[in-house]
Amino acid sequence: MPHHQLVRRLGPTVGECAIPVEPFRRLIAANRQDQVVTTYATFDDLLAYCELSANPVGHLVLHVVGRATPVRLRLSDRICTGLQLTEHWQDVSEDLARGRVYIPQEDLERFGCGSDDLGKRPATHAFRALMAFEVTRARELLHDGAPLVRALRGHSRLAVAGFVAGGRAALDAIEHADYDVIGGAPPPSRGRQVLELGKVLAEARGWMTA
Repeated sequence: MPHHQLVRRLGPTVGECAIPVEPFRRLIAANRQDQVVTTYATFDDLLAYCELSANPVGHLVLHVVGRATPVRLRLSDRICTGLQLTEHWQDVSEDLARGRVYIPQEDLERFGCGSDDLGKRPATHAFRALMAFEVTRARELLHDGAPLVRALRGHSRLAVAGFVAGGRAALDAIEHADYDVIGGAPPPSRGRQVLELGKVLAEARGWMTA
């Protein structure tokens, strides 16, 4: 029997929605990993972290709304990982101040960026090229997962479309800033987010139902 009040209150929802325990275990593992890991050697290592820290959230949402299937869970993983990466690219300076670097070391080496480049203002050409590469990766993940929107209905459909649109708008804002996120990425405008939401919902009409 759990002791924390919030966990006890979660119990009825877990039972009613038949939520498996695995997503909760992965979130706990992510929290523990955050306490000891501050950088990632490869992109695959970073994706493995997203599998613990971001993807379980999407699984929980799909179970709560009663739309969890293997195909939809995989699409959700793409969206959640894309959003997690987008947040990391927005917060390079903030993370660095906390002693964390989420940009994979192999990518820093590939583009000739050292630790000094993460704090230089304005951003160096090498850093901008690196961020353009990382933004493209995140954008592709959001694109690959976006067909999930068509598989949902009502508020859940609009919410997931909003997440995808928000991620796209954030990546657009980084691009429009010429990939200079040193000191903080510019926030996407409200208008841009609304525009992207309309695009996602329009695109959903042409996707096959998952």
